[in-house]
Amino acid sequence: MRDHDTLSSIRLWSMAIRPRTLPAAVAPVVVGSAIAAADGRFVLLPALAAMIGALLLQIGVNLANDYFDYVNGIDSERRLGPPRVTQSGLIPPDRVRSAMILTLVASALVGLYLIRVGGWPIAAIGLASILAALAYSGGPFPLASNGLGDLFVFIFFGLVAVCGTYYVQALELTRSAVMAALPVGFLITAILVVNNLRDIPTDRQAGKRTLAVILGRRGARIEYLILVVGSYVVLPLIWAAGWGSAWLLLPMFSLPLAVSQIRTVQTGTEGPVLNRALAGTANLALVFSLLFSIGLILSNV
Repeated sequence: MRDHDTLSSIRLWSMAIRPRTLPAAVAPVVVGSAIAAADGRFVLLPALAAMIGALLLQIGVNLANDYFDYVNGIDSERRLGPPRVTQSGLIPPDRVRSAMILTLVASALVGLYLIRVGGWPIAAIGLASILAALAYSGGPFPLASNGLGDLFVFIFFGLVAVCGTYYVQALELTRSAVMAALPVGFLITAILVVNNLRDIPTDRQAGKRTLAVILGRRGARIEYLILVVGSYVVLPLIWAAGWGSAWLLLPMFSLPLAVSQIRTVQTGTEGPVLNRALAGTANLALVFSLLFSIGLILSNV
């Protein structure tokens, strides 16, 4: 009986953590480390710490979103996405809140090591990341409920994650690292766009003004298209700027997957279809980033 209870508890916390979103944390760290390796500045321990810290922050954001959307009355039984553990009564709110706090504290502890390596810039980034994780769904002005969630994701899970990972290894920031962060940020933001596109009816009814609610279905689909296409358009620009060889175009091999996801998002209206598109976009971001990382390293061999 205890084994069954343990398995049930693991499944419930897995629902709360949302493993399908974790590629959004892995992808930018992989790219940031690949840029460092291409520049001959890869350092294993800071890279691993950056990965652990990014995963903890992603999980912390997911738990905060689950908890605060319940507290603010945004989640309901009409939700089209996977069940939220707090709203569904599967895990008590106070336990989800405690898990959120513990996860963010754990990310801060990892951050202490990174601060020792990278100094005050990493301290500023770490503090801003934790505050933003809480402000995403909580506080007096939740970013996600006021059309700023997409910008938050692009900045912190794109630019900050890639550039921060590079910085803790190279101890400086280059224009090539910033440029390489753009396509990753675009694709990770596209994951959120699918999520918010799916939730437009329930978010609108709950008064949650995501950018998708503001733009409407057609506008959100256009945003998704711009983000995904933009991630591929940036590649030849980076190559043309002389920051690597034609190996930088290796992510173009993921275009069939991108086209498939674009078609699904442009035509899909049902919750289950968009749920698959969300997972597919997360996989696209990871595949693109892995190919990009390989290309970055090979272009400088």
